[in-house]
Amino acid sequence: MAPKHDEIRLASDKRTEFGKGAARKLRRADKVPAVLYGHGEAPTHLALPFHDTFQALKNPNALLTIAVEGEKDQLALAKDVQRDPIKPIIEHVDLVIVKKGEKVVVEVPVHVEGEAAPETVVTVDAQTLEIEADPMDLPDNLVVSVEDAEVGTMIHASDVTMPSGATLVSDPDTLVVNVTQQISAEALEAELAEAEEEAGVEHDEPETEAAEAPAAEGGEESSDEE
Repeated sequence: MAPKHDEIRLASDKRTEFGKGAARKLRRADKVPAVLYGHGEAPTHLALPFHDTFQALKNPNALLTIAVEGEKDQLALAKDVQRDPIKPIIEHVDLVIVKKGEKVVVEVPVHVEGEAAPETVVTVDAQTLEIEADPMDLPDNLVVSVEDAEVGTMIHASDVTMPSGATLVSDPDTLVVNVTQQISAEALEAELAEAEEEAGVEHDEPETEAAEAPAAEGGEESSDEE
């Protein structure tokens, strides 16, 4: 039966070999080593299809249905994803089992939209916020609008609208977005000069053109010899 919710189904194989060598062998076969655990169940070591897993984990809070061979399907969230620092490779995934009707705590990215007032700078101080929500209805992001926001506007976690059924877990006083005055080029140059002066930075004077050589004794030289 097809799932009734918008999760992604990943077929998996059980792993019986472990260690770096076994992991490399799996990755060469386009598989991702993973472990599934939670709710008091013994950890299950799995191999997931690389392409499907890579696509699924583009959303860090994607609800996954893990099809375990010989066992019932399990709903899970990616708890920890280890990626290669250079290559687009997932090296390992920790999956935590979730149950319908039980809320989970996850970090959700903050998405800022809108245009603040002219000559302002919008700084996002908190890139993510922790919320508690039903795993069947996790948002992709939390939207914060800065439309026409004036200098001095400060948006805290408590000001961010939570999706239906979700509650804020992060400190309500967490500064999420700060709108400040855009500094002019003249003011920036003045600040830089003041900082250099305090640091004792000295600039060399521009070199003057070398003085012309004195004329030879006895007057001007003739260009032609007689």
